[in-house]
Amino acid sequence: MLMATEKEVTAETVIQQIIDKKPEIAKEQILVRLSVARNMTGGLIADVSLLRMIAAELGVEVANEDGVFTHKLSIGHLVAGLNNATVTGRVVAVYPVKTFDGAKPGKFGSVTIADNDGVVRVILWNEKANFVESGELKTGQIVKFMHGYTKADKFGTAELHLGDRSQIELNPENTNEEDYPSLSKLAVKVGEVTLEHKTVNLEGTVKDVYASSTFTRSDQTAGKVLRIKVADETGEVVVVFWNETAEETEPKLTRGSQIQIANARVKPSQNGAVEVHVDSGTYVNVSEAPRNVVKIGCLIESSSDIWVEGEVASLPVSREVKTGKGEMVKLTSFDLQDETGVVRVTAWREHSETAAELMMGENITLQNVYSKMGYNGKVELSTRSATVITRV
Repeated sequence: MLMATEKEVTAETVIQQIIDKKPEIAKEQILVRLSVARNMTGGLIADVSLLRMIAAELGVEVANEDGVFTHKLSIGHLVAGLNNATVTGRVVAVYPVKTFDGAKPGKFGSVTIADNDGVVRVILWNEKANFVESGELKTGQIVKFMHGYTKADKFGTAELHLGDRSQIELNPENTNEEDYPSLSKLAVKVGEVTLEHKTVNLEGTVKDVYASSTFTRSDQTAGKVLRIKVADETGEVVVVFWNETAEETEPKLTRGSQIQIANARVKPSQNGAVEVHVDSGTYVNVSEAPRNVVKIGCLIESSSDIWVEGEVASLPVSREVKTGKGEMVKLTSFDLQDETGVVRVTAWREHSETAAELMMGENITLQNVYSKMGYNGKVELSTRSATVITRV
């Protein structure tokens, strides 16, 4: 028997292979399913690929371009509406299990998996969520998710759901590590992100952290939004965090932190620029900024992103001042010393309250402060929105 070649692998070839294995299925039925899949994907996926997907859902092995028969479904070909989907991928993110109430209470966990064709979120319902709770599903593992069904999330992106009849195989045999790259290998360079991307994976350095704000949703509940700027060697982009992700991520973010983002959405800003949006379906990992502690005696004028450590050398004094914009703000000043010298520190706004509680002789670290020349001709330190004051 001749193996299929690249030239021979056409839509008709795949249809015939399905009929050969499933004679109870008429060609007209396959064509109807093909038409539905074509409409769902907006014509962006070739008919041969859609037919391979249909074959995989039916459990039919179809020859690929190399003449090898397989019913493996790649993540990049997942669309909503599949009822018996099986995919294999490397786990790049694991999310905590959540419970829900109602007529039939339950729980669900979720993971994000990747192969060379894409990234997808997998929702594990009820007992399948035990794989997350028990720690059996770990980042970096290759896992096979069998007999799931696909649905579109609120943004129209396909998700894989695992219910009672679904199965999970950890570290399946006969898998090729190279087919399942790490998230780092799937990341897009910041300067290459365009509005043509629907979802994107990024890695970079946090360049700026802007003040978060709250808003009122249409149902009158409160929401939260946080913006940061992420950069790599190719450029920079604004990343927008919404609601729970803003709450969870904000305390971890400082300038210089390394950030890894998977399965974020790309949207235009109000002025048409590219923005990356993070919500509950996005994986975010923030690594602590490298410590570059500067000795007080080595401080120079007009430096930013400074990290200093020392002992509180004077009682903090708080007062209110009027800014150039007419705003009354609170500030707290105190002296900080180490073995090389003493410097005056001014903590503004929200940092003023933290500084006011400091005690003489207490050891602290100041992260992301900046230096300036004071009125007395000596270098002073001031806080900024991204500053972190930590008691040692």
